[in-house]
This record gives sequence, structure tokens and C-alpha cells, in this order.
Amino acid sequence: LTPTAAAALKQLEQLTVAAPADQGTYDRDLFGQRWADIDRNGCGQRDDELARAMTDLTFKPGTHDCVVLTGILHDPYTGQTIAFQRGQGTSELVQIDHFVPLAWAWRQGASTWTEEQREYFANDPLNLQATDGTANQSKSDRGPAEWMPPSTAYHCTYAARFVGVLTTYQLTVDQADYAALQAQLSSCTS
Repeated sequence: LTPTAAAALKQLEQLTVAAPADQGTYDRDLFGQRWADIDRNGCGQRDDELARAMTDLTFKPGTHDCVVLTGILHDPYTGQTIAFQRGQGTSELVQIDHFVPLAWAWRQGASTWTEEQREYFANDPLNLQATDGTANQSKSDRGPAEWMPPSTAYHCTYAARFVGVLTTYQLTVDQADYAALQAQLSSCTS
């Protein structure tokens, strides 16, 4: 659940501001299986997120409505409507973003977690968002001080949800991202 901007501002004030830890030890494999079935519904988290975020879905026959073949994404990051079609050269048009990037989380506390905690974080729907592939790649592992969604209409929700994930997982936040989140959330509540 995404907190309101006012609630997120209060949550932000409770977070620990800390310099990022050494990035040199980050390895994606330390976050476990990609698209694990953490909710045990028989579907990987990528397909769960595609199904959750899109409309007009079709599924691959024989997969118990797990493998999404086509759908329409109304992308909150860009404001665009994207037709998704699974396949070589088309699947990457819609990607699954880690709201709080894994490498960013590693620097802000996830390096001390167990592998099970990291795998859950990497697959938690709270931290996943289907979005335009180009927007996801432009974000990379940057925090809010360096990257916000292209659609300014989504900035308040993005900042509130980012803080919600940090709060849920008790991650720290660096000074630059703290300042960016505080400025954004303050503008949303005024």
C-alpha cells in the first residue's frame, strides 16, 4: 500500500540517514532467484506483476493463467499506453522495475540481510512496477535525487511509495535522496 504524501513525509522523518555502503560488494545473484514464486501461486513474480499491472490480458494456454502473452499497460512512469506482446524483441518494451533498486538497497542496508530476505525483497510486489523498458533502463540503480519518472503526474505517488518500501524494509536513506524525497513530498502536501 502506498502511503499518502503526508504519511510518507512522517515516515521519511523516521528513517535513518546514512551514507551508502561500499557498492563494490554488490552482486545481483545475492538477491536470489529472479522472479521467484514468493506467494506460491504457481506463477513467477514477473508474470504476476504483468498480470497485476495490465489490462486486456491473454495467457499462454496450459500455464494456469500464469504466462502473460499480451496485454495493455497504462504506464504510470511515462503516462504512455504500451501494447505488450511476449516474444523476442517485444518483451523488453515492458519491464519490471524494482521501485527501490536492488543495488541501491544493497548500499542502504540490504547487504546485512539474509539471502532469503533479499530474495523476498527482490520479488515483493510492494517493490515491483511494470513500466516502459526505456524508462526502467534510464533509472538503473539511481535513487530519487538522480531519477524521477518522466511523468510529473506520478512524482507524488513515486516518492510516497519509495518511502513506503524503505519503511517496510527498514532501509536507510542517503542525504541526497532524503532531501529529494522531502522536497517532493512537501510539494505534494501543500
